[in-house]
Amino acid sequence: MGRVEGKVAFITGAARGQGRSHAVRLAEEGADIIAVDFVDHIPNVTYRSATPEDLAETVRLVEALDRRIIATKVDVRDRAALGAAIDDGVAQLGKLDIVVANAGICIIAGWDQVTPEIWEQTISTNLTGYWNTAQLAAPHLIKNGGGSIIMTSSAAGIKGLPFLSPYVVSKHGVVGLMRAYATELAEYNIRVNTIHPTGVNTEMGSADGSKNFESLLAAHPQLGGMLVNMLPIQATEPLDQSNAVLFLASDESRFVTSLELTVDAGNTQF
Repeated sequence: MGRVEGKVAFITGAARGQGRSHAVRLAEEGADIIAVDFVDHIPNVTYRSATPEDLAETVRLVEALDRRIIATKVDVRDRAALGAAIDDGVAQLGKLDIVVANAGICIIAGWDQVTPEIWEQTISTNLTGYWNTAQLAAPHLIKNGGGSIIMTSSAAGIKGLPFLSPYVVSKHGVVGLMRAYATELAEYNIRVNTIHPTGVNTEMGSADGSKNFESLLAAHPQLGGMLVNMLPIQATEPLDQSNAVLFLASDESRFVTSLELTVDAGNTQF
């Protein structure tokens, strides 16, 4: 029997990267999936945006595991569309047990290069999008008698990584959102936790995603040490993060709530 056998998980940003990995890992352990992703071009982002074909591949991988999946093109900033996708998925799959707020963007820029557009874009996706996800999904968890909400923060949600000021603010905000919801939803047997990755081998962490970093580090070399991991790796794999999500989604963590779970190779210890 799988560790989340018979459960239904809602995952944002599920077309590729960590989101796809979470969908597949939870499906491997018996969960059915409700998946959403923007799958469209994102202005100011230097790495490749997810595509409808990416989301279709997530569907293929989950179905290959003989699990059900409902996948929809949704921007997490669009509350009406997001709520409709959640409601439709629950109507088709019967309930909701697990919520993984994962959709996010990262734009590299020095503090004086951040435009109002970059600021608003990052905060609305990485923080308001998480609030939309948790607030709209929570009533389904309450109706189900409890569940688990997992929010993807970052090492940048614990310390101030350089050249990422809107991202750092958004990921610190996710921790505040987690703690607030963990407090208020506990009476409904809903656990709320965050995971905090270091770098992950995804499009966001690719060479295109890291544009501007080299020139910024060359100009400010004293900040380079903040990016170093304690363990001798450059980055983790999506599966490393998915295993943490699986633990927090499963009954193995039934008394774990309001936790910042670092999967960061010791990055936040420097």
